[in-house]
Amino acid sequence: MSYSFEVSSQLKASPEKVWQHATNMSAINQELAPFLKMTYPKEAMKTSIEEAPLGTRLFRSWILLGGLIPVDYDDVTLREIDRGKRFLEISPMLTQQEWSHERIVKSWGEGTEVIDRVKFTPRLWFIGKIYHFFSYRVFLWRHYRLRKIFGEK
Repeated sequence: MSYSFEVSSQLKASPEKVWQHATNMSAINQELAPFLKMTYPKEAMKTSIEEAPLGTRLFRSWILLGGLIPVDYDDVTLREIDRGKRFLEISPMLTQQEWSHERIVKSWGEGTEVIDRVKFTPRLWFIGKIYHFFSYRVFLWRHYRLRKIFGEK
């Protein structure tokens, strides 16, 4: 069984500025803080998302609760990139057969709309609802942080 949700926000910043943020691992951790942190190799900071190969695992990212305790991993795999507008990550995780995260960045009035679409299929059926509960709240938090960083329209 698969689970899905969508979260969106309207921001005061330009799409270019929001895209730059959305494709930077340290900025992603800024959205997740202080609850979660994703690990990544130093090389991930040197390579633009647009230059990343599609369909192959880029690296394993450990997801750390409070920045310290490993609770999951994500074999980060980009499937599609529409430069400056959208990316689609479809990756296996420790707890998920498949994790799909699509982030869309588009002009909205004088600012930007960010839409996150998430879909996942748990490895163990009984964690689906629990994982949905927590991952949805993580994305609500991420959008709260985006609105704090860029301002809300």
